[in-house]
Amino acid sequence: MLDYEKLEQLGQECGFTHVGPLDASTIKLLPEVREMCHNNTCGRYGANWSCPPGCGTLEECRARVQGFQEGILVQTVGELEDELDGEAMMETEHLHKEHFRQMLDALRKDYPDMLPLGAGCCTQCKACTYPDAPCRFPEKQISSMESYGMLVTEVCRANHMEYYYGPCSIAYTSCFLLR
Repeated sequence: MLDYEKLEQLGQECGFTHVGPLDASTIKLLPEVREMCHNNTCGRYGANWSCPPGCGTLEECRARVQGFQEGILVQTVGELEDELDGEAMMETEHLHKEHFRQMLDALRKDYPDMLPLGAGCCTQCKACTYPDAPCRFPEKQISSMESYGMLVTEVCRANHMEYYYGPCSIAYTSCFLLR
């Protein structure tokens, strides 16, 4: 069993706004979420190893997730001047990715077989090699919860974590599946 108190403290030290336990049995990988990826509104479908189809089929993702029973959810919440404050949204996303990398590095010592799932596509490299060449840094590649087919609002709700913090806020959510 995980020491959630210790993990929450680590998450807060890394800069996350919220850290909470994740029961992996609550995770559902939905074809509808993968279909949203296929619609390519973000422009990353078929262009990044961490996104579909590069991250694997829904069945392959499900097989990876099923190897875990527990984990933690982490969030970075930012305040916006107004609902169209793109600069604050991007700044919060950048902070969240920094917090995520810091926690990932700290967790690797005790959980070398973890499955980290971030927010948004992998940004390790300026330009991804997909599909022409193998990933340059497979050990640093991070897929998103959505690319695995998770509806993040549902994962949060099932694990008693808020997702929406009000009209002038933005929350980025990621998770670490641990054993």
